[in-house]
Amino acid sequence: NPYAGLVSHLRASWLSGKTRPMEYRVAQLEALGRFLDDKKQEILEATELDMGKPSFEAFFSEILLCKNELNVTLNNLCNWMKDEHVDKNLVMQLDSAFIRKDPYGVVLIIAPWNYPIHLFLVPLIGAIAAGNCAIIKPSEISKNTERLVAETLSCYLDSDCFAVVTGGVPETTRLLENKFDYIFFTGTSRSPPVGRIVMTAAAKHLTPVTLELGGKNPCYVSDTCDVTNVARRVAWGRFFNAGQTCIAPDYLLCTLEMQEKLMPALREAITEFFGPNPRESPDFGRIVSDKQFRRLRALLGSGRVAIGGQTDEAERYIAPTVLADVLPSDPAMQEEVFGPILPIVVIANMDEAIDFINARPRPLALYAFSCDSKIVNQVLERTSSGGFCGNDTLMHVTLTSLPFGGVGNSGLGKYHGKFTFDTFSLHRGCLHRNMGLETLNTPRYPPYTQQKLGLLTTTFEVKRRGTCTLL
Repeated sequence: NPYAGLVSHLRASWLSGKTRPMEYRVAQLEALGRFLDDKKQEILEATELDMGKPSFEAFFSEILLCKNELNVTLNNLCNWMKDEHVDKNLVMQLDSAFIRKDPYGVVLIIAPWNYPIHLFLVPLIGAIAAGNCAIIKPSEISKNTERLVAETLSCYLDSDCFAVVTGGVPETTRLLENKFDYIFFTGTSRSPPVGRIVMTAAAKHLTPVTLELGGKNPCYVSDTCDVTNVARRVAWGRFFNAGQTCIAPDYLLCTLEMQEKLMPALREAITEFFGPNPRESPDFGRIVSDKQFRRLRALLGSGRVAIGGQTDEAERYIAPTVLADVLPSDPAMQEEVFGPILPIVVIANMDEAIDFINARPRPLALYAFSCDSKIVNQVLERTSSGGFCGNDTLMHVTLTSLPFGGVGNSGLGKYHGKFTFDTFSLHRGCLHRNMGLETLNTPRYPPYTQQKLGLLTTTFEVKRRGTCTLL
């Protein structure tokens, strides 16, 4: 295997204990901060070349949010690494019972192309913070960013403990043949089948995994809402990064009456954001590849094009598009859109919208808009999704205090902030007992008697407290 030597080298570094001291972890994390500072302009240029990403969007998503993750980690690492002491029974009151946060070992991080810096760097921050060695596999589709990461990251990180591997599907397949101690995979559109491949490869070595897979994120708009605000927030979330965002609102669910109100408001929002001709706007990106462009263009036959619909294959440009009267059987509803196309599916009421959502695989994100907080809470309580955001889109992902991840088809595992540190840490249950006081242990030893059982029950039994009512 072409990567066996690299994995062995990193494992030897990890076994040496090099990555365990807090000072080492902090030094490597600070080096990542310098990477973001020094390579800021090159990151903006690479993402612009790969998918026409506006520098505003690239700075916000690829640099600012990564710096936030980094600083939250550096601010809290000392506390996160501490042993967590736990409750004890009567027998063990003089002993030490705690949870030790150990590194897993050598981890593999496979990143996608749509946020090519953010989606390898945020997991890497947690992997380093937890004391692991790591191999990073950036996406070959965002080739300019891949080159930047491959050529420069090793100038900042310890090459004995961290490595970048490039290539496409064949290289990733060979990489996955090796034994890793943890695998963190983020996909893009149509990623559940790839997630199964990663999970199958991991199963051969009984390797734990985190899978971030995406899916069709529903957005319910009730009849009681501020239409202008809904249109602006939905348009921003759908067309940010030209729609190539795993948590973008994938389709709207609303009544026919609300669809008619939303159309002019969405048209106005799109014009406000991108001007009368979005193709000329410096603030609207492009589709990453010809393959993705052709896939998206085929979805434009769903329902009727109410706004946008213009395309240019040479530029890989697809205008911000809204499709009205889309049927559940239409192509745009058969897969994650992952582009600047917003289908609207008409439903009769909130109950029908909730039934529609629950009849499909559980999404990575779910959105609900209403001026009535009871309606937003009903959607939250009666559905299941990886994350939820009421009266806005995307913004929940900016909070490092919230876990981010999917459920079922949309993924497995959580990260961001302390959740990333916990994901890459083995929570090791530890008990350190006193060598003396052997009399306390006598009731558990044979020969067994009824008196010993009574003593054992008294000292080990956990009794139920009085019931409480959730307010």
